[in-house]
Amino acid sequence: MVPGTDKVAVVTGGTAGVGRAAVHAFADAGYDVAILARGKAGLDAAVAAVRERGRRGLGIPTDVADAAAVHRAAAKVAGELGVIDVWVNVAFVGSLAYSWDTTDAELRRITEVTYLGQAHGTQAALAHMRPRDRGVIVNVGSALAYRSIPLQAAYCGAKHAVIGYTRSVITELASENSNVKLCTIQLPGLNTPQFNWNLNKMPGHPMPVPPIFSPEVAARGIVHIAEHPRRNMWVGLSTAYTILGDRLVPKLADLYLGRTGIAAQQTDPELPAWGSNLFEAQDADVDRGPDGPFPRQAHRRDPWLWLSMRRDLVLAGVLAVAGGAVAAAIRGRGSGTAPGGGGLRTR
Repeated sequence: MVPGTDKVAVVTGGTAGVGRAAVHAFADAGYDVAILARGKAGLDAAVAAVRERGRRGLGIPTDVADAAAVHRAAAKVAGELGVIDVWVNVAFVGSLAYSWDTTDAELRRITEVTYLGQAHGTQAALAHMRPRDRGVIVNVGSALAYRSIPLQAAYCGAKHAVIGYTRSVITELASENSNVKLCTIQLPGLNTPQFNWNLNKMPGHPMPVPPIFSPEVAARGIVHIAEHPRRNMWVGLSTAYTILGDRLVPKLADLYLGRTGIAAQQTDPELPAWGSNLFEAQDADVDRGPDGPFPRQAHRRDPWLWLSMRRDLVLAGVLAVAGGAVAAAIRGRGSGTAPGGGGLRTR
């Protein structure tokens, strides 16, 4: 992406965590960025960050659970920034609680934001992209979209639903030979403010299951898949072994997570908490930024992402090595059977 070209990206949930890191990364890559989220302070700071990078920023107060509001926001983006090239659905809410301690209202709200919010964003983006027959939509998922863990039943259910919904829409786009690309990206545990404003009904402070990565790692993956669309992409080696492990030994994973998963998601209860953002934004008055309370544990590099972003080169290298090995084997066989070459040997 060349700075100065007029491309527009929309990021839902772009005031904090992965969404905020993605806003910064898109602006660094030369995009004008629209941010859809609830918190005024977070919106103002995210727009300012885009403008500091020399791009146009637009903050639109939006609850993604409200489909009509998302469609209005899309129209505002198109009217003020121009054609929408990339739409990224990041917004979510969650809780740390046993499923039987989750109220009906909490279950519904997590589903409406985390699942329906992505569906609403996809629908709004498609309304603008399908008539032009171009554009990229990225639905941001998690390793937990494949491997559910304890204390996050509502969130895991919503992320599973995103996968099912997205794959169905992909087939619909294929049915009309559309050039609009719909992608998913699956993330590992990340150091985001979510762990200071999660709805928490457990004795410890919420934390991501290690290994923990910086949100800027996820943002690099999001920008990459937006510019090099593919059906699905994994960030983090832990995402890879979580998904693959569930495919290979799901029962063993159930037993392991039953024994370790509850403690692994809790830490020092004295860490600061800001209150739940489930029904009310927690960045309305204070900007929370991209990073959470675990900066020392957060990895800023990911070898798996590095390889994934260069998979064509890696594949070419593997094929070249394999081709060389086959050629060497053929040459060796030829020299072994040539006259005077010794043929079969015994000893």
